[in-house]
Amino acid sequence: MFRQASEPHAKRQLVGFKNFKRLNPMTDKFKVYKFHHIDWWCADATSTHKRFSWGLGMTVVAKSDLSTGNSVFASYVLQSHDLVFSFTAPLVRSAAESKADAPAMAAVPVPWYDPAAAHELLAAHGLAVRAVGVLVEDARLAYATAVANGARGVLPPRELADGATGTSQAVAEVALYGDVVLRFVSGSFQGPYLAGYEPVVGGAGRSYGLQRLDHAVGNVPRLLEVIDYLAAFTGFHDFAEFTAEDIGTLDSGLNSMVLASNNEMVLLPVNEPTFGTRRKSQIQTYLEQNGGPGLQHLALKTDDIFATLCEMRARTDQGGFDFMPRASSEYYRNLPEKIGDALTAKQYKEAEELGILVDKDDQGVLLQIFTRPLSDRPTVFMEIIQRIGCERELRGPAGEPVHDARGAPRVEQAGGCGGFGKGNFSELFKSIEEYERTLEV
Repeated sequence: MFRQASEPHAKRQLVGFKNFKRLNPMTDKFKVYKFHHIDWWCADATSTHKRFSWGLGMTVVAKSDLSTGNSVFASYVLQSHDLVFSFTAPLVRSAAESKADAPAMAAVPVPWYDPAAAHELLAAHGLAVRAVGVLVEDARLAYATAVANGARGVLPPRELADGATGTSQAVAEVALYGDVVLRFVSGSFQGPYLAGYEPVVGGAGRSYGLQRLDHAVGNVPRLLEVIDYLAAFTGFHDFAEFTAEDIGTLDSGLNSMVLASNNEMVLLPVNEPTFGTRRKSQIQTYLEQNGGPGLQHLALKTDDIFATLCEMRARTDQGGFDFMPRASSEYYRNLPEKIGDALTAKQYKEAEELGILVDKDDQGVLLQIFTRPLSDRPTVFMEIIQRIGCERELRGPAGEPVHDARGAPRVEQAGGCGGFGKGNFSELFKSIEEYERTLEV
């Protein structure tokens, strides 16, 4: 049998998928709205942001670099609907070097940026996510509340001003796991990223249909310790749980828990490795290759995964992203019996052609596909997903119904609709194991 990596814990115990009962106690310790952005740290922001723009169908909307007077770092911001990525690379070796140049520092939109820390992170992890940004009602209050409830403070609240619009923004950071921070953002500034960045007008304007960030997944050595730490300072509730017995293969496995905000628009799954299998857990491989805990993958939501995947696969051999090997023919033969009439015969055929995995829970259907690792190390990757079902009426701040211009009630999809692909984990693991055999890790 599989063995948990963590020791028995006083506050929580893994109970497994079958015994887990979903309940939303509405316990957030501060008002959380949604994911705001993902900040990637890289060695070359120019090349990296162009690859993501081309491979994902995202448009450059803001920048800070030598052309804007910033000689400390180069940073480019991509957007597709509500999905925002920034890519930041250091231009100098140390903060002391940058502070010696007063004009350069005056042009830096985020004056807390530490080039030396960026170099250290890149040496330790390679291409990696540094910050998971979340939009909150009050970043100052969120930071104070989080620290008072055990969060490790990284950046006390800072005020960013946007001279062009006269608006401002508060930003603060606490440790999430490893070198990743949870970045709180609030304020009157309405730009896609952070105040002080220069808007880019007339970008490529391409879109393959990606709508927003659905969830951000971390890998850690000891799951329950991290879950208790995060839940204590956010108040987020347990949204889902999987143990190795639920989702493992004969070769490897993991344990996983998902934390969610009150509105379930911010979903934070966390994984740990399991032991006692024939091969090393993929999570353990990640921890070794990444040099410790970190963000494993980002799930990017689309409303038409078939159209999105056609665009992405067309660019795989032209500077885009590679995908994990397709599931077996048997997997696709069994899908109609497993999923039912939620998909048409044409969609079942397209799912097999594109390599899309399909699963469902008691509420809806999930379609998903995973890229291969994004850089030289077998660490961070992306998931493209579509969720079907679970529509609910959109509510305002006071709980009142929200209507469109014609007076009809607006609807939104409940977070996590269709689950997290429990029924696909075994097939996915086989695919990852096949890929890892080519790397001999």
